Amino acid sequence: MARRIRAKDLSAREVVTAHLEQIERVNPRVNAIVTLAAEQALERARDADDSFARGKPAGALHGLPIAHKDLQITKGVRTTFGSRIYKDFVPSTDALLVERIRDAGAILLGKTNTPEFGAGSQTFNEVFGATLNPYDTSKTCGGSSGGAAVALACGMLPIADGSDLGGSLRNPANFCNVVGFRPSPGRVPAWPVGMGWSSLAVEGPMARSVPDVAFFLAAIAGPDARSPISIDEPGARFAGPLGRDFKGVRVAWWKDLGGLPVDARVRDAVNSQHRVFESLGCVVEEAEPDFSGADECFKTLRCWHSALAARARPELKSNRHLVKDTVLWEIDRGEKLTAAEIGLAEMKRTEIYHRVRQFMERYEFFVLPVNQVPPFDVQQPYPVEIAGVRMETYIDWMKSCYFISLVGNPAMSVPCGFTSDGLPVGIQIVGRHHDDWGLLQMGHGFERALPTSAG
Repeated sequence: MARRIRAKDLSAREVVTAHLEQIERVNPRVNAIVTLAAEQALERARDADDSFARGKPAGALHGLPIAHKDLQITKGVRTTFGSRIYKDFVPSTDALLVERIRDAGAILLGKTNTPEFGAGSQTFNEVFGATLNPYDTSKTCGGSSGGAAVALACGMLPIADGSDLGGSLRNPANFCNVVGFRPSPGRVPAWPVGMGWSSLAVEGPMARSVPDVAFFLAAIAGPDARSPISIDEPGARFAGPLGRDFKGVRVAWWKDLGGLPVDARVRDAVNSQHRVFESLGCVVEEAEPDFSGADECFKTLRCWHSALAARARPELKSNRHLVKDTVLWEIDRGEKLTAAEIGLAEMKRTEIYHRVRQFMERYEFFVLPVNQVPPFDVQQPYPVEIAGVRMETYIDWMKSCYFISLVGNPAMSVPCGFTSDGLPVGIQIVGRHHDDWGLLQMGHGFERALPTSAG
């Protein structure tokens, strides 16, 4: 689509109009795009066409429509964070990610739905309601970038941005049969943020194919002085051809992730892809890193982050009655943490990072499920049991995602098949520290080798 716009085979106005028409047709059934700026988008598309006709250089995303996750502040466009406290909030500035996407020529259509403050991987809130899975509207689309994943799956957007702390780029992609990429921390710098040195939460791209993800990443990656952890490597490197020979490349295949319960439908769908990696010439071995201590470590740091984020929002303290219980539980637990508990969690995180680093010296990639369950009932806030094992918290069903978040390795969800009742299942591929490029190449190789009936 971008090539055709640049070749003047399509105009930005035609592309934006087509997507607005698709939104009008489909969005009422799935509730993915929650704030629409249609008139503004058409005006920007006309301006884009006019400037291109006058010979002004076009950015990589010139003319492509985009709707930002409703956690990203957007100048002049309502940003609610999925909270009743901010249901009428209109920012006066743009987030860095929004700046980059706009400067690359994309046309803002609106905002995509997210859980309240992005907490939890089930996209529902009291402002806009729930976003529904396009493959079965009685099921959840995942989250927290759920609106983005559904908008992609339904053809309402060609590319979408999201964020990921415990799996929020990978989980909804997994549930909606699209691609979600969690880049290395600092690969896509974030601003404004209260904790500039934190590497748990990242921002990144989603799309319907791995090449589209790489294309989008090329436009949003690269250093920025406003982010102290930004990686000093230009995003342009992700615009190159993704083809690669994988003969002899070692791939570690998950076993049981330390005894985590996994739904049999997910286990079967993921394990059936073993042969796809072998068909690429990979040497596939059953092996996995030692993640002992990762659960407690992640939960401690997540609650600490939640408590600090709440302190940055004084409106939240005086409006607790408007906030969902799981968010309050996390904030309150974080407020009670001692300095010793936080420090020990950081030390444990370092130990786990080095165990994974040493493991990945032998294996270039690690393959495992994205989540431990397939899409569940949209009326259910979160799974309370998996394979007969009761979940202790609202995020326990996401351990296969947030164990990877903890160590900061790049990871992606790529469609790999469906359950017997037609629900999408993705496969999670993890790369070495900072090897986002190698991971994109492997994702592309897997995607191309996958039988078309499966993905």
